[in-house]
Amino acid sequence: MIVVGVDGSPTGLLSVDWAAKEAVLRGVPLTVAHVVPDWVCHPLPGRYAEVGKWMRDGAREILADAERQAREQGAEVTTELVPGDPRAALIKTAEEAELLVVGSRGLGGVRGLLLGSVAHGVAAHAPIDVVLVRDPPAVPRGEIVAGVDGSEGGRRALEFAFAEAELRGARLRAVQAWAWPRPSGFEPADPEAEREAREALRLNLLVPRQCHPSVEVIEDVVHGHPVEVLREAASGADLLVVGTRGQGTLKGMIMGSVSQAMLHHAPCPMAIVKVTSS
Repeated sequence: MIVVGVDGSPTGLLSVDWAAKEAVLRGVPLTVAHVVPDWVCHPLPGRYAEVGKWMRDGAREILADAERQAREQGAEVTTELVPGDPRAALIKTAEEAELLVVGSRGLGGVRGLLLGSVAHGVAAHAPIDVVLVRDPPAVPRGEIVAGVDGSEGGRRALEFAFAEAELRGARLRAVQAWAWPRPSGFEPADPEAEREAREALRLNLLVPRQCHPSVEVIEDVVHGHPVEVLREAASGADLLVVGTRGQGTLKGMIMGSVSQAMLHHAPCPMAIVKVTSS
């Protein structure tokens, strides 16, 4: 099952479209969830009764529009009106799901911000894989981009990216950024360090390549900061895939610094692939 959150915003409808297509590709049902305050789901007396009814009617219209859009993509759809805080409620609704999909910004977003508070909260705290949907490229290039760093999170990101590429008949661009910081910036490019980075990427690709032999793979080793390298590589891509708890992550944190940064800077839909606590 895939769960997608909607709020009536244009980004929410983009998320439904993305999630419905993904559900069809995976052959799984789709649940469309809309969250409202607790009190809206329980009729109140007096002047609040009309307000509650108005909000419930609006919520049903949002769900009906989303369901109609998902069915146009051929998805098997159910809808849920969920009470509570949007972040906690969406995470709870997706407890049994394999993927949670949300828009990068909803109706509550502040103009100019790239990421809404609900999207950030869900991405940071959901224990399952999450996809944040932004405007897809006008002309899809048939390419999935995965960030690779040799960590467990990077390994999971590769597994997810290979599976997505195979489902979509897309090629996979595996990107490994390499740079060593120093007080004045980064160490200059070094041929031996680049050779080691290329060999590390080749080794990281061995197992998933064997599991998905039909996927065309581009090995991309770039000297630079991972955030800048991934942002450039993902420009125009169908999907960017990053893992959590990368090499730079402090123990106990849910997301690594690169994953956090890409929440704000990814130029395309992005999957945040989770590594469970050990």
